[in-house]
Amino acid sequence: MKRLEQARKSPAPQELPPEIRPGQSIELLKELHILTRDGKLNQDSRRKLKQVYHLYNFIEPLLRDVKNRSDNPLGGVSLVDHGAGKSYLGFILYDLFVKAEGEGSHIYGIETREELVSKSTELAARLGFNGMSFLPLSVAESTTSTELPETIDIVTALHACNTATDDAIDFALKKKAKHMVLVPCCQAEVASVLRKNKGKDVKRSALTEIWRHPIHTREFGSQVTNVLRCLQLEAHGYQVTVTELVGWEHSMKNELIVATYKNLPRRRPSERLDEVLGELGLSEMRERFYAPQPATTE
Repeated sequence: MKRLEQARKSPAPQELPPEIRPGQSIELLKELHILTRDGKLNQDSRRKLKQVYHLYNFIEPLLRDVKNRSDNPLGGVSLVDHGAGKSYLGFILYDLFVKAEGEGSHIYGIETREELVSKSTELAARLGFNGMSFLPLSVAESTTSTELPETIDIVTALHACNTATDDAIDFALKKKAKHMVLVPCCQAEVASVLRKNKGKDVKRSALTEIWRHPIHTREFGSQVTNVLRCLQLEAHGYQVTVTELVGWEHSMKNELIVATYKNLPRRRPSERLDEVLGELGLSEMRERFYAPQPATTE
């Protein structure tokens, strides 16, 4: 009878939303404000979770590829997340993959805001996520930082604004990354150069009509920026795939660039990169969108 009464008084096990994957840290999801304190999902957090899971579906095969490579006998994976913010992505990757399968792996979060770095460091310690580090650096500063290894397996940059994505690409190239996962955001630099050179280029080619009006300059500049990034990656021997991260209803900045080093022929994309820069009056940007010089012959 006593046991029956105790059973009646005992709270029922917390029923989690069906979106939550088996084995996930409930404490982590609450700390990231994906789950409410009573274990529920609201509309905004459901959207965030959907985005993170969708991105994880792209990154998980890359983690597994590095882990299972014949030249990686220990099976560890190193990943750097640039513009980490509150490190949603890094924590989810650690929770879903590293915690179970990534012994010897390490995830680094790079973020300029020191208060976010401190909070992420404290949370990782509390959860026992010992293979996570957070550094208060810009993307450019991280390239020469002695706190990071000389080589990195995977580089991610989710909504790193404007030239931070290009700095992340530069970081990945110099760190000989095997994979890159990029979601560019707020590309303004190319548009500013197009705008600056518009007057002198307008009579040169009818193509300048594409960016004659300010709103077209902005949109075309954003599009061209990602085209140049893809050509640059191909010019360094990467295989590049461009797709959508999530549906348009969630974000207008959802272009996902995934690059995998395959040691592909470099000459053709190097030539194309140079031609596009010259044709659009962007020659002054060759230093940013650099290709190997001299280009490797095919």
